[in-house]
Amino acid sequence: MLTCIAVDDEPLALQLMEDYISKVPYLQLVATCGDAFDATSVLQERPIDLVFIDIQMPGLTGLQFIQSLTHKPLFILITAYEKFALQGYALNVVDYLLKPVDLSRFLQACNKALELHNLRQAASQQPAPEADFFFVTVDYSQVKLMYADLVWIEGLRDYVKIHLKPPAKPLIVRSSVKHMEEELPATRFLRFHKSYIAAIDAISSIRRNSLFIGELELPIGETYRERIEKLTKKNW
Repeated sequence: MLTCIAVDDEPLALQLMEDYISKVPYLQLVATCGDAFDATSVLQERPIDLVFIDIQMPGLTGLQFIQSLTHKPLFILITAYEKFALQGYALNVVDYLLKPVDLSRFLQACNKALELHNLRQAASQQPAPEADFFFVTVDYSQVKLMYADLVWIEGLRDYVKIHLKPPAKPLIVRSSVKHMEEELPATRFLRFHKSYIAAIDAISSIRRNSLFIGELELPIGETYRERIEKLTKKNW
């Protein structure tokens, strides 16, 4: 369903738009407006998906109205003047209809608007891409670390020691293991002890109470055993 408004300073043209809109099952007419100022008030009160608007109106033209908006709904221009078509398309309007508007042509424009609306909705529902880095404070500088470069993290009281892939040297950062766990994506890192976090890709094997990163053996905390079970899908 598309919420819409119709804007035209000619009452008969506005009445025709209202009639046409009533024939389209996926359109919900919220208001009819006699000028762009009335339309502005409607847009401020509630979100509108689609605006049918005349170009030549007193005070503020349809094109000026579109240009004035920061967040723009979809627009279908309806006008008696073909000369404004190029300006309309420069503003990325859905369609440009010449008066008198034929119903079949009106339906064609509405179908285009529905398709664009659905594309916008689908795009807005796509999850944002996961960042592949984060920043830590080292010697009063913000240092960018790539997740792919982290191997494991060791808690040292009020600090953590971040072990990186060779030849990079470990970094000492004023932070806590808990804070680092919150910063790092759970899909890529595993906290398996109150003092340790490991990059899942760096784990070479798990043996009962120990987790191995290459030749390095680290203990698994009893309270974190369930996380290991989920990772390995193994009953201990």
